[in-house]
Amino acid sequence: MTRQLVAATKALLVLTLVCGVGYPGAVLLVAQLVPGRAAGQPVLVDGREVGSHLLGQPAGGPGWFQGRPSASDASGELSGGSNLGPSNPDLAAVVADRAASLRAANPDAAAAIPPDALTASASGLDPDISPAYALWQVPRIAKVRGLDESAVRRIVAAHVEDAPLGMLGQPRVNVLALNVALDARTAGEE
Repeated sequence: MTRQLVAATKALLVLTLVCGVGYPGAVLLVAQLVPGRAAGQPVLVDGREVGSHLLGQPAGGPGWFQGRPSASDASGELSGGSNLGPSNPDLAAVVADRAASLRAANPDAAAAIPPDALTASASGLDPDISPAYALWQVPRIAKVRGLDESAVRRIVAAHVEDAPLGMLGQPRVNVLALNVALDARTAGEE
């Protein structure tokens, strides 16, 4: 029995060193090769951190671009989807409620509501929206901020990111980057 206890203790120590020190240390070293991403890609405005390029967050009101709906209110502690399947009648009701809310908040938007405006992201923390959803919000934002719609459309166009490697996913727009650029433009107008 003593031999087994010594072997188990040695295994515990070795695995603790490998899994608790070695592996995390190796990951930390590799992460330093891309320091911006390792730090969560913080977005700074006037030296103050306003958010992360990698995490969605609720926007401040009608004068800002809104991200995708979140079942967790964009909380990292509660991230996750609603787990409502496509055949669940509750999902249809949730989507109908979102559509009604979006139409009420965006009465000047003439086009159909883009799908990513109606469906929550799987994590609830998606930082990006489709260019179509960003453009759909332009009339409301231009009206609230007193800007020309074409100026807001140019801001959206300047922030469209192509799919990685040109084939992985869809073009997207980072909501926080868009709102920071919009604030900078509005500050420049004053």
